[in-house]
Amino acid sequence: MHIHILGICGTFMGGVAVLAQAAGHRVTGCDAQVYPPMSTQLESQGITLIEGFDAAQLHLEPDLFVVGNVISRGNPLMEAILDRGLAYVSGPQWLADNILRHCRVLAVAGTHGKTTTSALVAWILEVAGAAPGFLIGGVPGNFAASARLPEGWNPRLQEHDARPWFVIEADEYDTAFFDKRSKFVHYRPQVAVLNNLEFDHADIFPDLSAIMVQFHHLVRTVPRAGCLVVNGRDDRLQQVLRMGCWSTVETFGSAEGWDTEQDAAAGILALRHRGEPAGVLEHWPLLGEHNRQNALAAVLAARCTGVPVPAALASLAGFKGVRRRMEIRGTVRGVTVYDDFAHHPTAIRTTLEGLRRTLGPGERILAVLEPRSNTMKMGVWADALANSLVQADLVFCHGAQAGWDVASALAPLGDRAVVEETLEGLVQAIVQAAKAGDHVLVMSNGGFGGIHDRLLKQLAGT
Repeated sequence: MHIHILGICGTFMGGVAVLAQAAGHRVTGCDAQVYPPMSTQLESQGITLIEGFDAAQLHLEPDLFVVGNVISRGNPLMEAILDRGLAYVSGPQWLADNILRHCRVLAVAGTHGKTTTSALVAWILEVAGAAPGFLIGGVPGNFAASARLPEGWNPRLQEHDARPWFVIEADEYDTAFFDKRSKFVHYRPQVAVLNNLEFDHADIFPDLSAIMVQFHHLVRTVPRAGCLVVNGRDDRLQQVLRMGCWSTVETFGSAEGWDTEQDAAAGILALRHRGEPAGVLEHWPLLGEHNRQNALAAVLAARCTGVPVPAALASLAGFKGVRRRMEIRGTVRGVTVYDDFAHHPTAIRTTLEGLRRTLGPGERILAVLEPRSNTMKMGVWADALANSLVQADLVFCHGAQAGWDVASALAPLGDRAVVEETLEGLVQAIVQAAKAGDHVLVMSNGGFGGIHDRLLKQLAGT
């Protein structure tokens, strides 16, 4: 079958493209903006990309159009598909019907930490010999791509318990313009991780209660024989469970269940179960308490599939992280430039806190922010933005992306904050301020105009 994917360069839809091709389909796709790492990944897989959404793409005559949630009414290609009465389906629905129903699914949901936790689970299962399939919203360092089919995947396999495991990052964002349910409602997992729950996606959800209802719908799809791994620190998730729960619940992040030793030194991951020591990893590669919790959630999720806690914990020593999650892009003249996906105040704060704990006296953090997400552009987080950045020594923000008065929001930071309307001006301000020993932490959920390479080149004087 030939499928043509609209919005193919998003992390989710790009993963669907890779899986579809691996399953034997011919895959092409189109998108408005094409940038690495997804464009590179797709091209390396031999998938043809088309820039834009011209209706002339109907001449490709695919058997099916798979539609991403970035596509809205008024899109010229989508309008032509509707006018012609051609076959189309959402990305999550296609994935569920063609890939996931032949697997046992482990889904990782939550406002924060989905990508890292999904990558951790996939790596634990890989080391355990399960050779899982996965679709992750980033490229894990331990794997060549963000998505792959599991070993032994067979659409004709009937016995459920013999089916391979598939790890999926379970996003609460909506499915498509014609299906406003959260993506994760389609996945029907055997094991589900509920990492945390905060208000986000203000362009989709009117309030926090609306998101909680979608999480409740996810819980409803987990079978009685399945397992929920739930953050016990999050009161909102406890409210979700009180709406109805029919599965075994494993709690992490609280003294009543599993937790990490929060005062452990950097580089050490120590687990506790009901207050008693439950294992130590002395070579833990990730920064911050939030990543310790992500690791614990991953260990417990893998335990639900049959991987013992000691084996799961030991495997994490070889975890190589995920691209765009505290990824070091380079060091020039003693200045280190990082790339991170943080774009919600909580994620910004925890990322900065994690980096701060690793630094020595006199080392500075220069936080660089692109307020690009739909929720950020709506100004929802204006009042929380300055407080999320207090761990930074200097803050640089690309004001043109916001569409609202970022300078006023950052005013509590005083002269520590710089807002520039142009990318060129932003790069110049950062380069002028940077000195040896500084850590430049770039945070954005997009390409940010290639600012990382621009910074490295200008710091090097090239």
